[in-house]
Amino acid sequence: MTGLVLQQCVNALTIGAIYALIALGYTMVYGVMRLINFVHGEMFMLGAYVSLGLLLLAGHGAGGAGPLLVAGIMVLVFLIVGGAGVTIERVAYKPLRNSTRLAPMLSALGLSLALQAAVQLVCGPAPITFPSVLPSERLEFAGASMTLTQLGILVLAMLLMGGLQLFVGRSRLGVVVRAVSENARTAALLGINVDRAISLIFLLGPGLGALAGLLYASYYGVMTPTMGVVIGLKAFTAAILGGIGSIPGAMLGGLLLGALEVLGTSLLPIVTHGYLGTEYRDIFAFAALIVVLLFRPSGLLGEQVSEETMVYKSDY
Repeated sequence: MTGLVLQQCVNALTIGAIYALIALGYTMVYGVMRLINFVHGEMFMLGAYVSLGLLLLAGHGAGGAGPLLVAGIMVLVFLIVGGAGVTIERVAYKPLRNSTRLAPMLSALGLSLALQAAVQLVCGPAPITFPSVLPSERLEFAGASMTLTQLGILVLAMLLMGGLQLFVGRSRLGVVVRAVSENARTAALLGINVDRAISLIFLLGPGLGALAGLLYASYYGVMTPTMGVVIGLKAFTAAILGGIGSIPGAMLGGLLLGALEVLGTSLLPIVTHGYLGTEYRDIFAFAALIVVLLFRPSGLLGEQVSEETMVYKSDY
């Protein structure tokens, strides 16, 4: 029994870390622009496809890539998809900054569908096998096991999330991003280049989402042009659960959502005596979204902002 619980905890931490990486992209864009970037799920999907393309170019389409090659591919994927995110912001969002909130949302949804269609035209609609870029050996402990792939995902995800937190909290550019997040108009009056700060956000967010796509495809061994739809919505749920706009909240929300999904899925067949199986795993994420929106819309670590505070930030 102890081994089973530990095994489910390992599985929950693995998928939760991936959700947290994707959720960071949602929460960073919302924190600065008060915008839900619905193209972010496609950045996750592009990360997997770009990674496979780079692996094939390097001659390692069947796996077995060395650590230096994996590190190089991760950097290239981050830069390529992050650059695509900056381009998307310039083309689809920047011209609509002074319009109503509905306009950029519709632009994002249209671009999301266009990217899915483009990948289907280029690579086909069928699922594609993705090689494991991390070792597959298993580590046994207390009746449970963890593959080196799972361990690598956890370590990489934690390093990336910790690095982002340090960057935003301690670096000069992080101060600039936080200033623009607080009030873009006042930041511009103080000499801060708001466009550059927004471009940085659209580089970091999609870049992290792309790395999550690489890790997800390597973990499950498959990728599809529509893989970003459901996973993107789950990561969005994780961002809301933790408190959208809060980087620690996105991390916490992703890990909690992973735990809820894995543990709930393992218990569902037992509770329903086999009537409902693991194919209903998605209901836990969206049920959690409904509950959070009903009882704590700001999330677990989100800031409770009154109407007076919003008026103050807008005017001053």
